[in-house]
Amino acid sequence: MQMALSSCLGLANASCPGPTPLCPNASSPPPLPPPLAVAVPVVYALICAVGLAGNSAVLFVLLRAPRRKTVTNLFILNLAIADELFTLVLPVNIADLLLRQWPFGELMCKLIVTIDQYNTFSSLYFLTVMSADRYLVVLATAESRRVARRSYGAARAVSLAVWGLVTIVVLPFAVFARLDDEQGRRQCVLVFPQPEAWWWRASRLYTLVLGFALPVTAICALYTSLLCRLHAMRLDSRGKALDRAKKRVTVLVVAILVVCLLCWTPYHLSTVVALTVDLPQTPLVVAASYCITSLSYANSCLNPFLYAFLDDNFRRSLNQLLACRAT
Repeated sequence: MQMALSSCLGLANASCPGPTPLCPNASSPPPLPPPLAVAVPVVYALICAVGLAGNSAVLFVLLRAPRRKTVTNLFILNLAIADELFTLVLPVNIADLLLRQWPFGELMCKLIVTIDQYNTFSSLYFLTVMSADRYLVVLATAESRRVARRSYGAARAVSLAVWGLVTIVVLPFAVFARLDDEQGRRQCVLVFPQPEAWWWRASRLYTLVLGFALPVTAICALYTSLLCRLHAMRLDSRGKALDRAKKRVTVLVVAILVVCLLCWTPYHLSTVVALTVDLPQTPLVVAASYCITSLSYANSCLNPFLYAFLDDNFRRSLNQLLACRAT
């Protein structure tokens, strides 16, 4: 679980000083080195500020510019919503980290854990849908035909279905999230029934398989199949010269995917390590855990920069809207 709270995902009586995916079973972990104790909240605050500004800009452009209402942009809009929700609640996690206890009550605990999990699952789920959409569009363009039933309304229905699926997937985390007193401090943790160790391993495998392995496998299969089919085609001159706009969108989707994998792969690999190796909770291990989690959080603020660097139309639309508001 991507847990930006003051305890690890683990046993109800296991406590860690912050979001440490490599710290599943420590009962008394070493304190953070002073530089790290200062650096982590600063990094989280920076991610929060940049993520709020960037994703707000994406939402502003996509919701206010009528010409931007395309199928791909609708999926990007949903990605931005997920990232915006996470950055909105990140200050709560920062406060929890600084106070070393949970001051907001059990209802807020369940809400923050749920939103945290929405961010974990929704990013790759929407990227899977976007990859499937690119697969259909590129093949159709190469074969000089249109994609049947590819409309804004259909994309809206698919987006709602993805949010519904994510809601079902994250529901167990909301059920198990509650307040628990650990070492004299009230913490927002996942409290599992007995046997706790079995439930903890099941939850990590659950997140690894449903939140990473399955969507990444589907994405890789889609792009591998696409490359093989394009390579096998005997394209005419029109097929070889794919529409430049569709090429640009495809590059954007692939770039978003690559950045997402770079940010999330270390986190999910750390799950494999936590499940197979009993690491000593040294300051180095705890520091590595914070770095891994910070990298996964950073994904929520990087996508808007990809839009700005790779999509000229996005920059143009943002400048026009800002100019209109200024006048």
